[in-house]
Amino acid sequence: VTFKVDGGEIEAVRDVSFTLHKGQTIALVGESGSGKSVTARAIMRLLSKRARVSADTEILYGDKNMARLKDAEMRRLRGNRLTMIFQEPMSSLNPVYTVGSQIAEILRIHQKMSKAQALAKALELLTEVQIPDPEARLNQYPHQLSGGQRQRVMIAMALANSPDVLIADEPTTALDVTVQAEILNLIKALSSSNSTVSIEKVFMSDRSTAACTCVMLVSQLFTVTYFKILSNSRDSKSRIAAQERFAIARNIPSDPSDRSPVA
Repeated sequence: VTFKVDGGEIEAVRDVSFTLHKGQTIALVGESGSGKSVTARAIMRLLSKRARVSADTEILYGDKNMARLKDAEMRRLRGNRLTMIFQEPMSSLNPVYTVGSQIAEILRIHQKMSKAQALAKALELLTEVQIPDPEARLNQYPHQLSGGQRQRVMIAMALANSPDVLIADEPTTALDVTVQAEILNLIKALSSSNSTVSIEKVFMSDRSTAACTCVMLVSQLFTVTYFKILSNSRDSKSRIAAQERFAIARNIPSDPSDRSPVA
């Protein structure tokens, strides 16, 4: 993935390769600016217009190469079969719509529910993510909620359509330590209790929270093959590619053929 900048282009991420199997959880660990969020947004096709994904890139979901799907086809997958929890919920939620209407919109688009059905399901989801007084929260706006409550709303939206793949891009970055633990436990509990689908999770994390994330959430860990990271600095020396292996503890299923890759 490269980005257009003044004076040329900067290559932000290259040679990232991993396979996500059914029922598996992967953690991508790296310092701030190493390309974790760019990788996540590239998978979801949510990069800015200044970004360019190389022509030989493959992002496979089943038999589909999402890097080559038309926008309409990608919209049918995004928010439905593949969902994402973002770092900062305040900037991800729309400030002029109530929490209930934003959750209901996802359900109405992908499941073709009526407005009443969608709002009833939204209330059920808010209850599931353990928001206090969910009936009142349904009609509140994002600025009326705390940071932890907003992130719970984002989790509810991400799990609304029982997705196959859930990407969590540092979902606890903007929260204090006690709330971080609550959110991580909540994601784990909801994923485990979902009987209709085995949710595959890709967690993006900096090293300060990696140990907590791995212990609490990562059921299967494996080596992320050769992250090649380029600095965004204008200094010419800093632009030299820094190659770094993230050797995360390998624990692949004894018979990988039993697990069909989903992404």
